[in-house]
Amino acid sequence: MHISIDKDVCIGAGQCALTAPGVFTQDDDGFSELLPGREDGGGDPMVREAARACPVGAITVSEA
Repeated sequence: MHISIDKDVCIGAGQCALTAPGVFTQDDDGFSELLPGREDGGGDPMVREAARACPVGAITVSEA
């Protein structure tokens, strides 16, 4: 699995970090980022739900 966050689209709503806190966090400016070592989702079953929860569609999840 590959996860990408479009930083130009992200508005910092934080829904991803609330839905899958083991994969997503927010940087000092409040924008979403992946936790170190979790670029592949770390097997978290909520990754796809976190992408769906993003109000602006900034998160893309694809199979590697």
